[in-house]
Amino acid sequence: MSARRRDKSLREVPPSAPVFAALGDETRLALLTKLSKGSRCSITHLTEGSALTRQAVTKHLRVLQGAGLVRGIRSGRESLFELDPKPLDEARQSLDRISRQWDEALARLKAFVERTSE
Repeated sequence: MSARRRDKSLREVPPSAPVFAALGDETRLALLTKLSKGSRCSITHLTEGSALTRQAVTKHLRVLQGAGLVRGIRSGRESLFELDPKPLDEARQSLDRISRQWDEALARLKAFVERTSE
C-alpha cells in the first residue's frame, strides 16, 4: 500500500471512533454501567458512592452524549440520563469486522508458511 493511500485511509474515521474514545475512560465506563441497569438517572444518583463532583459527572456525561451513548431528558428542573445501546452495538459490530479481518489474515499467513515449509 502506498504512503499516500495509507494516509488517506487513516483520515477516514469510522463512525464508531467517538464511542471508542468515550469508552477509554474508567469513570465514563462506570457511569455507563450505572445507566445500563435500564432506569433513567439524575446526576445526583450518578454521583452516589463516588468521590466525583456533580461538575465532573456532567463533564463525562457530555462526552458520552457527544458519542451518542447517553441521552439527557429534562424532567422539571432536573436532567435525567439514559443509555442508548445502539452505538455500543455498532462498535461491537466494528470490532467483530476487525476480528474477522485478522482471522482471515492469519489464516492466509498460516497457509503461506505451511506451503513454503514443505
